[in-house]
Amino acid sequence: MTTPLLSRRALVVQAALLAAASPGVLAQTNPTTQGNTASGKVAATAKSTARPAAPTAAPVAVEWPTKPIRLLIGFPPGSVQDLSARSISEQLSKSLGQPVIVENKAGASGTIAADQVSKATDLHTFGVMNNSQLTIAKLLNPMAAYDPATDLAPIALIGTTPLVLVVSNFAQGATAQEWLTWLRNQGDKANYGSPGAGTPGHLGMELIKSRSGGLQVMHVPYPGNPQIITAMLGGQLQAALLPPGLAMQQVKAGKMKAIGVTSEQRSMLVPELATLREVGILGADMELFTALAGPASLPAPIRDKMGAAVIEVLKGSDTRARLITVGWQPAPSTAEGLRTRMRADTRNLGGIIMLRGIRADS
Repeated sequence: MTTPLLSRRALVVQAALLAAASPGVLAQTNPTTQGNTASGKVAATAKSTARPAAPTAAPVAVEWPTKPIRLLIGFPPGSVQDLSARSISEQLSKSLGQPVIVENKAGASGTIAADQVSKATDLHTFGVMNNSQLTIAKLLNPMAAYDPATDLAPIALIGTTPLVLVVSNFAQGATAQEWLTWLRNQGDKANYGSPGAGTPGHLGMELIKSRSGGLQVMHVPYPGNPQIITAMLGGQLQAALLPPGLAMQQVKAGKMKAIGVTSEQRSMLVPELATLREVGILGADMELFTALAGPASLPAPIRDKMGAAVIEVLKGSDTRARLITVGWQPAPSTAEGLRTRMRADTRNLGGIIMLRGIRADS
């Protein structure tokens, strides 16, 4: 059933208000930080009139972690989230003194894994997530089992990347503009793939369609980017938005053609590729990010220790080189920096959702 426009607009407005709120919004479920927000102060005052305040929680033992750490990935092995997690897991394990195990829990555009992270209570379960898992899951599906704004705690930003608009090797022409014209001329007979409804590959292509003047390519969801590549090579798909680390392997092998990148400026990852702006698609700028998050119930000392470990690992030349190799521009940032990006993406991607009428099952 299609959500009424007023209801969809209300969801976007609600998300924007949550995004614009203080950093304490994401910590309100943590009783050790509740008093740091305006609403927390009101609640604390109300409680004090009824009974004495509860004792302050004891500090988390400094020996954390005490067992292996799990990094849940919402997409299949070989996907960009999987590659970024495996790029940091070995050094993270050395830093924290415990094994760091990457587990793939693919499905539902990554929300199955994100929901499992949000409900984890073992203090050792985290998720490596993308834009949609951390920002717009509830906008895409009001019945989603978790809400990114209240059920997940940002830990650290890991890396960013533009997406590359690629087309089938059957595209006619000799330039990016000619390949784009070929794709436009296919009308709705052409298909593009994404890792699922509401993922950056889906929202980004819908944004491109709205800005490209006549592009009508139809959406086909897949479990992940590796499956999209297989379908592209087999002729079942004519286009896709892929991370540079995956796209350029196929482009350099002569199996696909690259039209351009979605970033506003040329990317250091693929400086030879033009931006979509340069080939005539204006206003379709977006970047994919990969970041670490935990359950909102995770105590602040653990969040801080884990975030500091991730940032320290990302300073290492070996880890940075590994991330670049798999298509990520290292972008170590604190939880607050990640919150800022989450707020911006909630607003921007929420606008695309409303404009194109996108739902989790579309």
